[in-house]
Amino acid sequence: MKLNGKTCLICDCESTMRLDGKALARALRLEATPTVHTQLCRAQIESFRAAATGGEPLLVGCTQEAPLFGETLDEVADAPPAAFVNIRERAGWSAEGGDATPKIAALLAEAALDIPPTPAVTMQSDGLCLVYGRDETAIEAARQLSGRLDVTVLLRDPGEIVPPQVMDVPIFKGRIAAVGGHLGAFEIVVDGYAPAVVSSRGALAFEAPRDGAASRCDLILDLTGDPPLVPAPEKRDGYLRPDPGNPAAVQRALFNLADMVGEFEKPRYVAYEAGLCAHSRSGKTGCTRCLDTCPASAIRPDGDVVAIDQYLCGGCGGCSSVCPTGAASYALPPVATVLERLRTLLGAYHDAGGTAPVLLVHDGRQGEEMIALAARYGRGLPAAVLPFALNETTQIGFDFLAAAFAYGAVRVVLLVPPARRDELSGLASQVGLAETVLDGLGYGGGGVEVLVESDPEALEAALYDR
Repeated sequence: MKLNGKTCLICDCESTMRLDGKALARALRLEATPTVHTQLCRAQIESFRAAATGGEPLLVGCTQEAPLFGETLDEVADAPPAAFVNIRERAGWSAEGGDATPKIAALLAEAALDIPPTPAVTMQSDGLCLVYGRDETAIEAARQLSGRLDVTVLLRDPGEIVPPQVMDVPIFKGRIAAVGGHLGAFEIVVDGYAPAVVSSRGALAFEAPRDGAASRCDLILDLTGDPPLVPAPEKRDGYLRPDPGNPAAVQRALFNLADMVGEFEKPRYVAYEAGLCAHSRSGKTGCTRCLDTCPASAIRPDGDVVAIDQYLCGGCGGCSSVCPTGAASYALPPVATVLERLRTLLGAYHDAGGTAPVLLVHDGRQGEEMIALAARYGRGLPAAVLPFALNETTQIGFDFLAAAFAYGAVRVVLLVPPARRDELSGLASQVGLAETVLDGLGYGGGGVEVLVESDPEALEAALYDR
């Protein structure tokens, strides 16, 4: 089966979902009926290998066995690139799986599109790590890291600590008063800074403290249990803040930190065109929407415009969502690519005979997991619900919502992880605007729903019981 210049292989996963080759051929307007494999990843792996030797890019209707297919490609000389799309949990494994042919056709057509690469910024870490804590937990964590990283311990308001017999990691006392920067380029200011006294005997003592000590590091492990040192800490690369009372969480953080040495690429999430920015003119402030929305404090005023720190940007897309002029636009992928995906998905669904499509917008992490759990243990997604993965649901703006209805969606459900609950102000404003416009055009209200949920059963109820 050929789709957009790609050889597409499909499999019914040991007959656990219904795939009708003839129906898919009609739905996708193919000249030939595609082969429906039953065990492409095992008994029929030679079919995959044969397709790989053909030279054309591959599209495989399976994500579970992508690692195995990748290993097979490694054995093929001049192997073509391969992409993978999940048609099983997203369509075939469903209480309405027998009616999912239009949806499967749409998912395949969307996955066959060519997605442009996203620009990136580069961060360099030399492994200079600050462990910030209160007690022996911080010292022990530093010792575990010392074989891989250059570690320093900073203790805030330490109690009585037995001096280590061997000072294998440097220990200081102090309170971090300010933090700036990111992975590979943190800058800190410490008040009450004092090194440990080398002759400490019964309890660890420290020299006379001083305020305003400045230092730099590549990584920060915060084990104080205090409020985070930076806004939106989960978005700040190189800053890890596990619960010090949870040994498993601390060990996960240590495991992750040990590999944070070298050069790292981070997507340039937002494209910014200063000439379109309406922040200020002649000293008069106009628009502050992106400044008010950004949870990571990655945007600051810069004269008549704003400046976006791509190293601090966490990729929520809130600035793009609320920007009235298009000066800030999401780039993972670009807006034009997202709209092309949307047009292809809904167009292929309608061309295949599908009716009344509901668009389920979700992120590629928790959203994908919820869909998979619903498919494995519940009813799965209804046949008319088309899943649409984005980096962050909060990147959605009015343009996307308007396009979804223009392309034929009858309802849009925006699935947001509960962890993003505090980042919904920008999305809420765009949904409100879309609802007003849709109502004025005769669509009625309630066409766009924001569902903040992590329970697959609640997701099913929202999709089936309405």
